[in-house]
Amino acid sequence: GKKGPENEQVKVEESWFTVERRFLRRHSDYFRALFHSGMKESKQEEIHLKDGVHARGFLIALAVCREENPPISEPDELVDAVECAAFLQIAQLVQHLCDIIDSDNCLLLYHAAAIFGLRRVFHSAALFLCDAFNDLKQEAESSISEELLCYAQTLSPASYVAIGTHTPSVEMLNDSFRVVCFLDEKQGEWKHLTNLPTLCSTSMAGVAVLDNRLYIVGGIYGYGKDTVDSSFCYNPESGVWSAFAGPQQPRCDFTLIGHEGQLYAIGGEVQKRIISTAERYDIAKGEWTFIQRAPRPLTSAACAVARRRVFVCFWKPPNTTDIYEYIPLKDEWKLTTTMIRPQSYGHCMVAHRDNLYVMRNGPCDDFLRCLMDCYNITTGQWTAMPGHYINSKGALFTAKIRGDSAFTVKHMLTLEYTIAANVWKPRRQMKGFPKSGSLWTCLLRLPKSGPQSNSSTASVH
Repeated sequence: GKKGPENEQVKVEESWFTVERRFLRRHSDYFRALFHSGMKESKQEEIHLKDGVHARGFLIALAVCREENPPISEPDELVDAVECAAFLQIAQLVQHLCDIIDSDNCLLLYHAAAIFGLRRVFHSAALFLCDAFNDLKQEAESSISEELLCYAQTLSPASYVAIGTHTPSVEMLNDSFRVVCFLDEKQGEWKHLTNLPTLCSTSMAGVAVLDNRLYIVGGIYGYGKDTVDSSFCYNPESGVWSAFAGPQQPRCDFTLIGHEGQLYAIGGEVQKRIISTAERYDIAKGEWTFIQRAPRPLTSAACAVARRRVFVCFWKPPNTTDIYEYIPLKDEWKLTTTMIRPQSYGHCMVAHRDNLYVMRNGPCDDFLRCLMDCYNITTGQWTAMPGHYINSKGALFTAKIRGDSAFTVKHMLTLEYTIAANVWKPRRQMKGFPKSGSLWTCLLRLPKSGPQSNSSTASVH
């Protein structure tokens, strides 16, 4: 590229880069401050970055800021990227590094972020290590300092939480149906966390977690199956439930997604009519606003967030599942891919790294078999997962991912799988959830001191 008032020549190590000034200003706090400083460098068309940045790190930063999603897997590249993000203060690169933390790079990123003072990456990597501690313990003990090891263990790991079905009909209804439990993994059994508020319904409601708060929106109540207007939020740190307004268009059997400070309520049913309208709730402002309607009407659609991108399954009978991405910044829907499988549809979708796993029923009436397909959002490739997974009452239709584990639960047993490249391997079995009926599950970080409620030690029977 040529020099000029619009462009800047940036020298890093022995390499020269021609970059638009506007681009540098937009993405880097360092360059923004430099150009506003009035120092002589801010007037020059050539900038030499001395210590603190390597050419490879700068190249990665440019690619990430252009949303090119470069693969960063080599240890040296990861360290260079952390160093560059810290020195040039590039928020988008920091976010990208948080996004790609996995069991292969978590220890390296944790260590590098500690050295270069990159707080967000440091904290994200520490949480990942805390969640996957049993898997990474040996490697961690030999590769990071005692101090870093201890810090990760002071954090609360994500606990697997299950919520029973409750419809507010009679005030006197047995409390046992309003129970929310967490899995005590050491003892392999479910324990009491909290009770749902009396007026909260989980029947055909929207359930999502955002910033470690549990949100339950809408649902139905009473014999007339009326829609519940209010919504409820549970804060595990204080053990307190609070109520907030429901969507502008009361709906049931819809999809609720928590993502970056917003709750998204998509589709659902209103007076026996399936709808395509969608709304988002801004947690900070406390208000619902309508967003771009879904591509077509839908109820209880499977959804997942992979690499901070929101994906939703739309079923077209008899055998087509379209996966759309909703793009919040542009408020638009985009068809990502289509899966065609005879007489079956995606019931549940979960994300691990850059893979979407779609669980679906077997062909025809073979509902006891749960089949799985994997879609990679980076390569755009589908893979049919070998074998099948026993479903019986929806175990795999409510899976949650933590680290490299998938947790599934049903009445008979709780099963943890290890997610490997082309198959999920059963890892350990624990007791099932002690209540019949359908279940909602989620992951919440509970305080180290145990659940904040009076009956925190009571096991549920």
